[in-house]
Amino acid sequence: MEIIRRSMQGTTNIPLQFFNLWLTLFIIWMIANATLAIDTVIAGFVISAVIALVFATFAKVYSVIRWSPIVLFYYLKYLGVFFIELVKANISVMRLVFSPRIDIKPGIIEIKTELKSPIGRLALANTITLTPGTLVVDIKEESLFVHCINVNTTNQAEATAEISGRFESILKVIYG
Repeated sequence: MEIIRRSMQGTTNIPLQFFNLWLTLFIIWMIANATLAIDTVIAGFVISAVIALVFATFAKVYSVIRWSPIVLFYYLKYLGVFFIELVKANISVMRLVFSPRIDIKPGIIEIKTELKSPIGRLALANTITLTPGTLVVDIKEESLFVHCINVNTTNQAEATAEISGRFESILKVIYG
C-alpha cells in the first residue's frame, strides 16, 4: 500500500488520467479487433476500463492530454502529415534499395526538441522511428539521437528542421 500511496503523491487529475488511458486502450482494442460487433465493443469497453482503473494512478503521463476541438483538429492534421511523410520516406528508401549503386551516408545525429511533456517527446520519437530511414536510438532531456540511413546535413538546426520540424509544431499544440 505504501507504494500505491507514494505513486499517487503529486497526481493531480486521476479522472483525466483514467479517461485518457481508457480511451487509448479502447481505441487500440477496436483497431486490433477490426470489427464493430456489439459483443467486441462491450468487451473492449469493459476490459479497457478495468485496466485503466488499475493503472490510472500510475499513468501520470496521460494527464497532459487535453481534449478540445482544436486539439482534435491537430490530431487529424498530425495523422495527415505523418501519412504523407511516411509515403515520402518509403519511396526514398525504396529508391535506395532498388538502386544499382548504394550511395548512402549513414550516421547518428542529435536533434533538439522544444516539447516539454514526456508523452509529447515519446510521440515525436515514435513518429521519427516509424518513418523509414530514421530510428531514435536515445533520448536525453531535450535531445533525441537519431540514426539516419542518409545524413544530409551535420548542422543541428537544419537536421532538427528536416527530421522533426513538420511533426513538432503540431505536437506542441496537442501536448504542450
